[in-house]
Amino acid sequence: MAATWAILQALMASPVLAQHQNNGLSYSELLERVRSGQVERIELDPARQTAQVRLEGADDLQEVRIFEENPDLMSLLRNNPDVEVEINPTPDNSFAVGMLGQLMIIFLLIGGLMLIIRRSSQSGNNALSFGKSRARFHMESKTGVVFDDVAGIEEAKEELQEVVTFLKQPEKFTAIGARIPRGLLLVGAPGTGKTLLARAISGEAGVPFFSISGSEFVEMFVGVGASRVRDLFRKAKENAPCLIFIDEIDAVGRQRGTGIGGGNDEREQTLNQLLTEMDGFEGNSGVIVIAATNRPDVLDAALLRPGRFDRQVSVSLPTYNGRLGILEVHARNKKLGDDISLEKIARRTPGFSGADLANLLNEAAILTARRRKPAIGESEIEDAIDRITVGLKLQPLLDSKKKRIIAYHEVGHALLMTLLKNSDPLNKVTIVPRSGGVGGFAQQIYSEDMLDSGLETRARMIDRIVLALGGRAAEQVVFGDAEVTVGAASDLKVVSTLARNMVTLYGMSELGPVALESPNHEVFLGRELMPSSEHSEEMATQIDRHVRSLAQRCYEEACQILQENRALMDVLVEILIEKEEIDGENFRRIVAEHAKVPETKLANTVETVASI
Repeated sequence: MAATWAILQALMASPVLAQHQNNGLSYSELLERVRSGQVERIELDPARQTAQVRLEGADDLQEVRIFEENPDLMSLLRNNPDVEVEINPTPDNSFAVGMLGQLMIIFLLIGGLMLIIRRSSQSGNNALSFGKSRARFHMESKTGVVFDDVAGIEEAKEELQEVVTFLKQPEKFTAIGARIPRGLLLVGAPGTGKTLLARAISGEAGVPFFSISGSEFVEMFVGVGASRVRDLFRKAKENAPCLIFIDEIDAVGRQRGTGIGGGNDEREQTLNQLLTEMDGFEGNSGVIVIAATNRPDVLDAALLRPGRFDRQVSVSLPTYNGRLGILEVHARNKKLGDDISLEKIARRTPGFSGADLANLLNEAAILTARRRKPAIGESEIEDAIDRITVGLKLQPLLDSKKKRIIAYHEVGHALLMTLLKNSDPLNKVTIVPRSGGVGGFAQQIYSEDMLDSGLETRARMIDRIVLALGGRAAEQVVFGDAEVTVGAASDLKVVSTLARNMVTLYGMSELGPVALESPNHEVFLGRELMPSSEHSEEMATQIDRHVRSLAQRCYEEACQILQENRALMDVLVEILIEKEEIDGENFRRIVAEHAKVPETKLANTVETVASI
């Protein structure tokens, strides 16, 4: 503070000194002028140690620097009564400024100390509130979602409608002795709408609603999760009837005592408390727990028994009608072109979840805005589907040997899609590269009935293996053994999986109708660390021989079909290199003009495409 004040004084004094040196009188000159009677008036300022001097015949005052004590000057002024003397001391604020600076420092120190104390108290409160539930609570449901906003899962909605009715009119069920279900478990693949369905239940029922994620129960401190479960159910009972929604319950409800070295003690204590609260000595009348997971296989058996999660509602992938309803919901705020048909999009997207369909329309809208079009067109929908399923489109390849090899590889797949009797029809084939290392692809239109039923015939699976080997077979037929590339690496993985499953799981080989292997051996779910052999070494040798034999027969069939249509492959490759993409209809027209396609295959293909 003293140093700062000294600098300020220096800055204030520097202009005065400069003026004195340039235009003012010196102290000795002032004494001389007073002796000679040339001074009319002097105004002294002891605080600033200056004197304002007016000389005879001058109108302006001159400033002179004086000393703190000036005995010579004062003596001369007393001896010269003609000189008018006036003392005007300037107020000295140095003390006040110094005090103000010190007070500011004191206030800053006090403020910092109070901030530290407040943070310490908050940390203490947080430490004491570890066991409090972190569930979001809505006294009146304001989710903004009702059953009309949920499409594509009509069966699940119908089953859950009973829960809403029970919450609104419980006497309708209790009058005949029905008991309120303790828990509902929503099971389905990611993106099928489990969380959205829980929000719709809350919106329809209009009762208090608690929502929390399974991971929010578990902390690094032992016992915190169990405490949060107790606190959550205590609050829920105070507001009964109400709903508790636990998203991703597999984070806390995994099987106990599993994994290498035992389980997680904190998670298992939390699960034990949840089991007790749902169905223990104390009842939880009026509290319904809704949980969602996409891994029901990892949940503890005690959690799934009646009395806890009484019902398991399957939220499966939407069918055609479900996809159409989902598209209608998400297309409400989209500008669609006149050429857009939601029915066609629904048929083009089997296997898409509700989240996938929402993302599809959003990607199409982004592409439309990027291309500066007024409305979403069919090309944007097609590009959005490709971007989601395959990847982002990159710059086309130059006409080179690599491009020609990729063209023959993809034409091999596409030609087998058209010629094989049990394969799904071709949608399009392209050699435009995609992100993720995809040089090109041949895309099928998958059968809706086959996807919905989940059934596969032996003939269909064999054709799938032949189709997967079509790219490698085309390289073999055209370029020979020396020029076969690694482009079929992912296809060979598909072939190995399908062939081994046919032999070991589905009984579709000469080994007979027996299952020789178990599908999963998950160590961290209580499975064996080193799975024991389910068959002898001799049987393992036979399995390997049959898998290889099946794959080899399919490969030879693919090579034979492509060799018979060698000239047709050259025609298709030249067209594909020129246009870089051929849609399924044009591809089938070219094939029909140059090859002998089985009539049943053409009839099935025409019927399938016509339905789309």
